[in-house]
Amino acid sequence: MATCRRSRLRSFVPVIAVAGGLLVIFPAKQTSAVGKCRQDAAPSIDWSDCKKRMLMLDGSNFDGANLSNADFSMTDLGRSSMKGANVTKAGLVRTSLAQSDLTGADFSKAEGYRSDFTAVKATGASFVAAELQRGNFSSADLRNSDFTKAELGRAIFYRATFENTHFAMANLSRALFHNTSFAGPVDFTDAFMFLTRIEGVDLTRATGLKQEQIALACGDETTKLPQGLTAPAGWPCPDE
Repeated sequence: MATCRRSRLRSFVPVIAVAGGLLVIFPAKQTSAVGKCRQDAAPSIDWSDCKKRMLMLDGSNFDGANLSNADFSMTDLGRSSMKGANVTKAGLVRTSLAQSDLTGADFSKAEGYRSDFTAVKATGASFVAAELQRGNFSSADLRNSDFTKAELGRAIFYRATFENTHFAMANLSRALFHNTSFAGPVDFTDAFMFLTRIEGVDLTRATGLKQEQIALACGDETTKLPQGLTAPAGWPCPDE
């Protein structure tokens, strides 16, 4: 019986030693969290909870990767591919993702400040409840993306492309939408639009907009509003 038991133990652990009459078992090696985080960038990699601050990782391939809760603060991820990646709750303070492919990626509840999303392709990406104040989305492709409940105060959407994009219940205070392209409907239901810059923007395809939101926003005589809404007497807003 003892021989049989020892045989079974050997099948689960690599080393069994006898010391002072006691059976000492050294558990099998497993990939530690530290070891996981030392792996090189690759598709489908698991870097969840890893600290990757102030690194040069531009041009990497993170397609299908698990990057949830990772800290990429001040890291360069520009020109990378993150198609379908899980980036939920990641730290993105002053992180650069410029010109990256974020198609279908999930940035829900990510926390960033002055993050650079310039010219990203983010079709079908989720930014639900993300905190991306002062984020720069200039020239970004944001078709079919979801910013529901996102914090986007002073975010820049200059020349961004929208179609079936959702800003429901998002904080867009002082966000800038100059020269944006509304190729299809964009949902602004209950979005907070205090001093949101919509000068020259064609909002005729926007949905969910109410007169009180327009009254808070900053437009001018070239702003086009959905049917039934009118420009406030206070337009244009003074320059800040």
